[in-house]
Amino acid sequence: MATSIQMMGKVVITGGIRLVTGLHIGGAAAGLDIGGVDSPIIRHPVTREPYIPGSSLRGKIRALLERAYDKPLNKKVQDVRLHECFTEAEYQKCAICHVFGVSPGERERGDASREQADRRGEWDSFKPTRLVVRDVGLTAESRAELETADTDLPFSEVKWEASIDRITSAAVPRQNERVPAGARFEPFEMIYTLYRLNNGNDWQQDANWLAVVFEGMRLLEDDYLGGYGSRGAGKIAFENLRVELRPLKYYLGEGDPVVLADTLDLRDQQRIKTLIEQVKQRLQGG
Repeated sequence: MATSIQMMGKVVITGGIRLVTGLHIGGAAAGLDIGGVDSPIIRHPVTREPYIPGSSLRGKIRALLERAYDKPLNKKVQDVRLHECFTEAEYQKCAICHVFGVSPGERERGDASREQADRRGEWDSFKPTRLVVRDVGLTAESRAELETADTDLPFSEVKWEASIDRITSAAVPRQNERVPAGARFEPFEMIYTLYRLNNGNDWQQDANWLAVVFEGMRLLEDDYLGGYGSRGAGKIAFENLRVELRPLKYYLGEGDPVVLADTLDLRDQQRIKTLIEQVKQRLQGG
């Protein structure tokens, strides 16, 4: 049972996201307007500009990692299946649950609930989330380009598609709204926190699991974000990635952040391993 938790530092990953193909992240339709698109994109409620929700980035990366690690999809949240550990032994070996956290509360699994396991000392109910992903807005340059571009709607295009009836061969058209390819969103920001539990060395394993975040980003670049990915939408590229370590002393006003990588290539595995060792060395020294 964890009795104390100390934040050792934060690793901040920043950069930009470029749309290689059009992006559709769905939003709520304002109404059933005649001539309106069937599937609108999400927009900022004040500026009406498109943006990429941090929840969409985080959720997609988590889903891709769950598949890559062959994790059982053993929990259902609002009709969405995902992986979550339910025993301490499982959790201690699970990078997914350490990076993305575990929801609190009870979950029946036939034999016993988490609360019962907690009372028996078989489950520590405190499982902190280590990864935070921010919403990402358009860059000033992309905003200016889209404002002057001849697009169907402000900042977006309408892509016509058709479903074909397999018996009659009749085409049923539909309209999907997308942010055009080439648009850039910045600043992209992920914040990964390293913790020490019970004055132990847990934070060193947290540093090792930082590699999982970069794995997820690589997986996402070769997959898609948002909807209609199997039909060409949602391919993105991370650009100008910068990695910075902010030790606890920085937040206490006693130190400075440390730039670990000014331009990181996600495919440079050796550089990522070196970066993780730098995190350990810097935090080990206080």
